[in-house]
Amino acid sequence: MIMKVIIVGGVAAGMSAAAKFRRLDKDSTILIYEKSDIISWGACGLPYYVGNFFENSDMMKARTIEDMKKVNIDVKINHEVIKVDPNKKTIQVKNWETGEIFEDNYDKLMISTGAHSILPPIKNIDAKGVFTLKEFSDGLNLKKEMDKEENQNIIIVGAGYIGLELLEACVNLKKKNIKVIQLGDRVLAESFDKEITDIMEEEIRSHEGVELLLQEMVLEIIEKDGKVIGIKTDKNEYRADLVVIATGVRPNTEFLKDSGINMLKNGALIIDKYGRTNIEDIYSGGDCASVYHMISNEDVYIPLGTTANKIGRIIGENLAGLNSEFCGTLGSAAIKVLDLEAGRTGISEKEAIAKGLNYKTLFMKDKNHAGYYPGEEDIYIKLIYDVDTRLILGGQIIGKSGAVLRVDVISTALYSKLKVDDLRKIDFCYAPPFSNAWDALNVAGNLAK
Repeated sequence: MIMKVIIVGGVAAGMSAAAKFRRLDKDSTILIYEKSDIISWGACGLPYYVGNFFENSDMMKARTIEDMKKVNIDVKINHEVIKVDPNKKTIQVKNWETGEIFEDNYDKLMISTGAHSILPPIKNIDAKGVFTLKEFSDGLNLKKEMDKEENQNIIIVGAGYIGLELLEACVNLKKKNIKVIQLGDRVLAESFDKEITDIMEEEIRSHEGVELLLQEMVLEIIEKDGKVIGIKTDKNEYRADLVVIATGVRPNTEFLKDSGINMLKNGALIIDKYGRTNIEDIYSGGDCASVYHMISNEDVYIPLGTTANKIGRIIGENLAGLNSEFCGTLGSAAIKVLDLEAGRTGISEKEAIAKGLNYKTLFMKDKNHAGYYPGEEDIYIKLIYDVDTRLILGGQIIGKSGAVLRVDVISTALYSKLKVDDLRKIDFCYAPPFSNAWDALNVAGNLAK
């Protein structure tokens, strides 16, 4: 059946859906409305672009408008969808280049509007020299300022993934004074348990010129002639040439508040395993939508590029009439914290406590490979598993080498519903540069009681 499909938002999920749908359906109309002036790019690269790990910003782009035209996909940039009427199957669109507001109709609609940076109630937060890092333009603007030699005092507000990746960017740029200020008592507290974040914090504090300030609230941007010169917190004042706000993101779904689409408390659109909302013919995916968690068995908000691309592909197949299902997420994520790498999957101990599960944990230290091969380093593993069934519920690993790839093993074990005891039996690759004869995960399986 030839139909008209409109996709709102032209980044990960939306572009994956469009590309897959077009491969399956050569004749239907596909129209993408994108609020910004760029499509199909990877936001995960922004901190590393800012930190000069690579110089060409185009490397973050996956597809261009010209690429879309070649496969008969129409893209309208600088066009924002401001309202959806599910009863009439229409949308209202604002053309930011002309100011015109017009109406369009659809047969099927996908909403993939992503998320925006959360701005805390900080006085003078709009001063020159205060940045966020979410949009492509954010990265371009921040990099220009970071490259200036006179900007040596950098303050990062927030110690989540973006905040710590920006810390590495500043260290790589050899900035002299870097402060990371976190309102809570730990870094990455929403993803990792204390045993792991203690190691991260020790690593951060070990670097010269880097200061980690926990349990401190930023109250005001101190400015002079409209330009930031420092910040004031509930404990102190600090000099600053640049301030980056990295306090999390919120779904771009305000324009849907009267649409009747079910949402989580934070505004994320609730979708089923097919990518459908509760409204017929409206789909959603990516950073504006929820995702089903395979371990906690609930709809959660975990905005990850990996999940967005997978769900986008599923939606593309289902728009074409297939019946594809997304099995859910494990929340698998990784981060490089200066000289350490860390990864997590499944649920944390904090989440197990919140759900009232009958669980046990194992926390152990081992080595990443044989001691007689150069470069041997400590590796720390934490496992969470069910007392009664022995099923693995989650895992976290941190170390200088080989940590994150081992998290992929735990993710596979969760996906396959393996028990913690199965880890000791798995036939891991062995050679002295990569592991011991008993890999660290084999040892974890042996130690789990």
